[in-house]
Amino acid sequence: MKIRWTVVLLIGLLVVSAEAKSLKGVRPNIILVMTDDQGMGDLSCLGNTVLKTPNLDKFYEKATRFREFHVSPTCAPTRSAIMSGRHEFRNGVTHTILERELMALSTTTMPQMLRTAGYETGIFGKWHLGDPDAYQPYNRGFSEVFIHGAGGIGQSYAGSCADFPPNQVGKGKYFDNVILHNDTIVKTKGFCTDVFFQAALGWIKKQHEAKTPYLAYIATNAPHGPMLAPEKNKKRFLDMGYDKNTAGRYGMIENIDENMGLLVQKLDEWKAWDNTLVIFMTDNGQAGSRATLNGKKVKIYTAGFKTGKGSPYEGGTHVPAFWRWKGVLGEGVDISALTAHIDLYKTFCDLAGATIPADIQKIDGRSMLPLLEDPKADWPDRELFIHVGRWSKKGAGRWGQGNTDPEKAKYNHCAVRTQRWRFVNNTDLYDIINDPYEKTNVIDKHPEVVEKLRKAYDKWWTETLPLMVNENRPLAKEHPQEVRYDKQLKEKGIPDWTPPTL
Repeated sequence: MKIRWTVVLLIGLLVVSAEAKSLKGVRPNIILVMTDDQGMGDLSCLGNTVLKTPNLDKFYEKATRFREFHVSPTCAPTRSAIMSGRHEFRNGVTHTILERELMALSTTTMPQMLRTAGYETGIFGKWHLGDPDAYQPYNRGFSEVFIHGAGGIGQSYAGSCADFPPNQVGKGKYFDNVILHNDTIVKTKGFCTDVFFQAALGWIKKQHEAKTPYLAYIATNAPHGPMLAPEKNKKRFLDMGYDKNTAGRYGMIENIDENMGLLVQKLDEWKAWDNTLVIFMTDNGQAGSRATLNGKKVKIYTAGFKTGKGSPYEGGTHVPAFWRWKGVLGEGVDISALTAHIDLYKTFCDLAGATIPADIQKIDGRSMLPLLEDPKADWPDRELFIHVGRWSKKGAGRWGQGNTDPEKAKYNHCAVRTQRWRFVNNTDLYDIINDPYEKTNVIDKHPEVVEKLRKAYDKWWTETLPLMVNENRPLAKEHPQEVRYDKQLKEKGIPDWTPPTL
C-alpha cells in the first residue's frame, strides 16, 4: 500500500512540474520591436565591424535567438502576415502600393484577438496596411495608435497610399513629423525613431502602473530610405569617409540601438521584466549591399547573404529574431527550428490565453510555445511559401499600375523553404543546411525533392489565388491622409504633441 501511494505521489509531482513549465495563458506583456529594411548584416553582434550596436549586442547575449526565422521579402507583406497569422497574399497584400497593400477587411487581426483577452494594444510608427479609415489600426484591434501614413514617412503614390502633406516636403523628412495620435493629427519635435520610442515608452509606463497586460508594437520606419539620421549618429561614418547615404543609413541603425538601450533601461527602472517579453526583429532582408568609402566603391557587410530585400533567395527573408523574457527564456540560447512571422499570431494568442475562433481566416502559422518551453522540442518539418509579388501589366515594370495578372507571375520571384531546402523560381534548389549562402544549385541531384516542393507550391498557389482580393481594385482618386490633414487643419489646426514623462 505504501509503495502504491509513493508511485501516485511521484506521478503527481511530475504532473505539477509539467504544468508549472507551461507558458500557455501566462499573460505576459509583449513588446514587439520591428525595424524596416535592417538585415542580418546590420548588427555588430552578427559580424558587422563598422557598426557599433552595443545595446542590441547585450540584448542578443541575454536573448533566446531564433536562428532560422523568416519573414516576407518586403515590408507590407510581412506586416500583413504578422497581423493575420497567414501568408500575406491570402489577405490580398501582394505589393506595398497601388491598393495592394490593403489588408483584407475579412481578416481578424492578432491585436483584435488579444483585446478579447483583456490586453491593451498599441502601435507606434509604421502601419502600412491601408490608409483608408476602415483599414486603419484603430479599426483593426489597436487601442492606442501613433503612426505616420503610407509605407514610409513622406511617401505618396497613385491610389490611397500617402503620408500627411507636411511629411512630404522634399524627399520625406524624418524630423518634426506630423503623426496620427488616435483620432488627432499632431506635430512632433525631434527625430522620428526617438519620437516613436518615446511615445511607446510613455504608454508602456501607463499600462505597467495600471497593471494592465499589453502588446506594444514599435515599428520604426528606419533604416528605410531616404537615408536621414541625426547629425550625431551619422558624423562618425562621414568622418570615416563613407558616402552620405551610407552614413545616414548606418546612423539610423545606431540611433535604433540607442533607443533599444533606453527601452531596456526603462524596463529595468520600472522593475517591469518579471512578466514582459521583448522581441527584436526586422521586416525583410537587408536593403543595400554597396557603399562608397573614400571615393571607392565597396561592398558592405551582408552576413554572407548574396541578396537582400525584395529577393526570393535566403537573404530576402532570413532576419534576426531575438526574444528576451527575463527568468523565463534562456540567455544566449539558439533555436535552429524553422520559424516565421506567421507564427507570431498563434504564439501571442497562446501566451495571452486568447481563444482563436473557428470561423475566422485559416491560420497558416504555428504556436512557438513548444520551442519557448523547450528549445530542443520536437518541431516537425514544414514548407514556407515565399513570393515577392509586385507583378504588373506587361511593360509597366514591378511598379506598374493596373491590369495585373498573378498567374503569369506564378514562378517569378518565388520560393519554398523547408528546414533543409530552398527551392527558388522553379529553377534552383539549395541545400541550406550545408550551403547556407546558396552558392551551389543542386536541382539536378535531387529530383525527388524538386517534385515534392513543386507539387506543394502548385497546391498552395491554387488555394491562394482566389484570396488575392485587391488585384482588380481600382486606384482611389484621393489620398485619405491628405484629406484628413486638410480637414483638421481647417477645423481646429494641428496641435503640438506633448511627450510623456518617462
